[in-house]
Amino acid sequence: MQDLTGLRASLDAVDAELVRLFERRMALAGEVAAYKLAHGLPVLDADREARVLASRRAMLRDPALAGACDRLFTQLMALSREAQTHVIEEGQPDA
Repeated sequence: MQDLTGLRASLDAVDAELVRLFERRMALAGEVAAYKLAHGLPVLDADREARVLASRRAMLRDPALAGACDRLFTQLMALSREAQTHVIEEGQPDA
């Protein structure tokens, strides 16, 4: 077993990867927003979000993490919707 310093260093390395992936995900959310704006689609697609949650739970090796996984991806999708809303509002002509 690693000591606490080593465990924390491992957590820091995982967090660095998560931050990199988060930035990538948010950039993709911006691209999704541009597509939705161009095609007149709404930001929220509740059916899609339900499918995403189910598919992410299915990816888990440890089913005990299902609730936490749902909370994580629910929050990520909420952040993506916020970013998409911002992009779409910026792209709308003034009324």
